[in-house]
Amino acid sequence: MRIGAHVSTAGGVHTAVGRALEIGANCIQIFAGAPQRWSEPHFPEEDVARFRSLCQQEGIDPVFIHSAYLLNFASPDESLREKSIRSLGAALSWARILGAAGVITHLGSSKDGDPRQAEEWVCQALSEVLSGAPAEPMLLLEGCAGQGNTVGRTFEQLGLILGRLGDQRAQVCLDTAHMFEAGYDIATQDGLDRTIEEFDRTVGLSHLKVIHANDSKTPLGSNVDRHENIGHGMIGEEAFARILHHPALRPLPFILEVPGFTNQGPDRPNIMALRRLAGIGDA
Repeated sequence: MRIGAHVSTAGGVHTAVGRALEIGANCIQIFAGAPQRWSEPHFPEEDVARFRSLCQQEGIDPVFIHSAYLLNFASPDESLREKSIRSLGAALSWARILGAAGVITHLGSSKDGDPRQAEEWVCQALSEVLSGAPAEPMLLLEGCAGQGNTVGRTFEQLGLILGRLGDQRAQVCLDTAHMFEAGYDIATQDGLDRTIEEFDRTVGLSHLKVIHANDSKTPLGSNVDRHENIGHGMIGEEAFARILHHPALRPLPFILEVPGFTNQGPDRPNIMALRRLAGIGDA
């Protein structure tokens, strides 16, 4: 199984590999640049070569990039949508250079605007991004917790957007905390089965490429995005064991975005918790 985490690239992108190995991760997610800034990322050629070599040498695969948090393709502000398009396009270019499988992105919020118009803006923006993007890295649309007027809160909406894009590079990332907070009861066996059936019916399981594995600090249907360490939130260990053993999900990479037990981000205890619940040995 591929069980990993979001890791820092402080000190150079190649340093992400060492951090992954320290916590027992065999796949990773990174930021291509500062997540709260618009500045375009840049990695020196020698750093890229070292990163790719270390990933191959140490078996770190797949690698995903997460887009900047500032992106909002659903905003009524045209200039913000344009900056978001440029930023995501740059991330996809870096994904190709770094050998990453794809870029995971949130879709944004219409704030107080018309939700239908927001969907249209999202489709237009992502179509423009894909028209100028390299052929290989995937563009992974992440489902959200449903706060405010965010786009991507339902599987039906994600399926609609994928259908409009009609591009094989456009795929889906699901977050366990987000699903639960959006009202999908993955904490029970029946709820998990219904959730997977609904996703398959409205989006298609073939489009699901990666899972963000996070417990939730907030209850089912809260629409409040708050991640918790595995087994210490409202989803719970038993539910994660079912998720990790579900035949539709087990082949996928699981990426942690939890706070960690020292509030320094994903750590070895969380990796080991997922491995234990998945029934596999220590890393």
